[in-house]
Amino acid sequence: MSASPIPAAQGAKQVTGAPQMTGAQMVLQVLREQGVTTLFGYPGGAVLPIYDQLYGQGDIRHVLVRHEQGAAHAAEGYARSSGKVGVLLVTSGPGATNAVTGLTDALLDSIPLVCITGQVPSHLIGSDAFQECDTVGITRHCTKHNYLVRSVEDLARTLHEAFYVAASGRPGPVVVDIPKDVQFARGTYVTKRSVPEHKTYRPRVEPEIARVEQAVALMAQARRPVFYTGGGVINSGPEASKLLRELVQLTGFPITSTLMGLGSYPASGPAWLGMLGMHGTYEANHAMHDCDVMINIGARFDDRITGRLDAFSPDSAKIHVDIDPTSINKTVRVAVPVIGDCTEVLRAMLDLWKARDLKADASALAEWWRAIDKWRGRKSLSFRPSTEVIKPQHAVRRLHALTKHRETYITTEVGQHQMWAAQHYDFEEPNRWMTSGGLGTMGYGLPAAIGTQMAHPDALVIDIAGEGSILMNMQEMSTALQYRLPVKVFILNNEYLGMVRQWQELLHGKRYSESYSHSLPDFVKLADAYGALGLRVSDPADLDATIQAMIDEPRAVIVDCVVSKEENCYPMIPSGKAHNEMLMPDDWDVDLDRVVDAKGRELV
Repeated sequence: MSASPIPAAQGAKQVTGAPQMTGAQMVLQVLREQGVTTLFGYPGGAVLPIYDQLYGQGDIRHVLVRHEQGAAHAAEGYARSSGKVGVLLVTSGPGATNAVTGLTDALLDSIPLVCITGQVPSHLIGSDAFQECDTVGITRHCTKHNYLVRSVEDLARTLHEAFYVAASGRPGPVVVDIPKDVQFARGTYVTKRSVPEHKTYRPRVEPEIARVEQAVALMAQARRPVFYTGGGVINSGPEASKLLRELVQLTGFPITSTLMGLGSYPASGPAWLGMLGMHGTYEANHAMHDCDVMINIGARFDDRITGRLDAFSPDSAKIHVDIDPTSINKTVRVAVPVIGDCTEVLRAMLDLWKARDLKADASALAEWWRAIDKWRGRKSLSFRPSTEVIKPQHAVRRLHALTKHRETYITTEVGQHQMWAAQHYDFEEPNRWMTSGGLGTMGYGLPAAIGTQMAHPDALVIDIAGEGSILMNMQEMSTALQYRLPVKVFILNNEYLGMVRQWQELLHGKRYSESYSHSLPDFVKLADAYGALGLRVSDPADLDATIQAMIDEPRAVIVDCVVSKEENCYPMIPSGKAHNEMLMPDDWDVDLDRVVDAKGRELV
């Protein structure tokens, strides 16, 4: 999303008899009007007037995190799982700079956040005062937009506008920086309905019908089509996923997805090819390479998807549906651009397809599916199980098997475990998968799980983690325990920074430079120290019982699942290679549909 300035709306109505209140009171009143019930934050001197207003009130629940990065990721998890705007409150200086990683993460993954930051008093700005930093300057390139509020009379309008900007168009994070004197000052409160429609920022929601007609005509002529969907379908809301499923069924086209789009089409669906990209399936990547018409809905042609650009889907005519005009033709030239909200575009596509009684070329489509079935026959997600050590893929599959019938939300940290979760935990619904895609932020999963649990207090929320990544924000276990949030941390512990080690093995001559995790804590004792339940499992025969114990425990749980140390995540497209240049495991062609141990228990 472009970080160019967005002019402020002008002419907010001054309602006769409008209430007078302090800036700090305005902040809370805006949150109430915007429907905010949960606020993640950490107090400090420059936001104490706002925290003073939080004292004693009961309609906005504040969640005290242990680090401001945790506040941002918790707000992301809340937003991604609920479809609402996530909100965080941090102080000036280090409070704001600690939140920068989470803001950048939200920008790249299009997550709607409003981050309220305190600032030193106006007369001290620019004087290198205690805990002063140029928050607007620092966050300009990692937010969708940001504001420095100089007058209390502008505060309420600016905050209302921040929510509009964060949630409309392509969602993203917005920062509102409020000097301490503005928080103390008194002014006129402006209600949400009194703020006029923004004069310049009006994202196009409805698509041009001529463009939709071009797209549908191209789809009807396709012989080797494929739907390529992304996080934009999730962000558009649950209706988009319903319309997508109907369109896939109506056309009979195969469908794949980015990491961020998982769940928009069910993994059990007959048209599902699996995830696309660097660690995507053999069939998804080959279908993308060989297709003649690609229908991109809500994805941005990220480099982890495209691989080598000059070899990316070289013979296809490309349709790109996106609400963000700046994403069109940014990295990949397309034949038919369709600017609009995914829900509205999908609805228009369906209406046209039905109205014109269009049919795909049945003979060509059948031949295309025969080719896809051959690629499926490679069984690219197969692995060689063991009765001696837990394989991480097997651990994720068993986790899925034991939780799939519940209301379950999955978050992850970043690394091999993240890719195994994406590959082997089959998502059936949108908004159940929270992960750091564009920025790849280690330490994301635990605070995101906390935010997700706050949004869904009765659901099962599991952070699939790595032993390295979980330590980056482990302090947030204290937050989980304080608010009695029963989040589950399921660590796939291979004692390595696994993805780093894998790249060093495959691309750097097995020179394992600083990728071994020395001096790891005893995670069971660490859980106990926080007041959570700690479990350890290393025997495949005990895995199911351990997972079930984790599920049944009403408290927060940390499971230290000791897995094979040097397992690689396959398939893999090395950086700079094409989709048909995938690395596969040595035993990829072994038929592993059903493998049992010595006691006859099914492992895969």
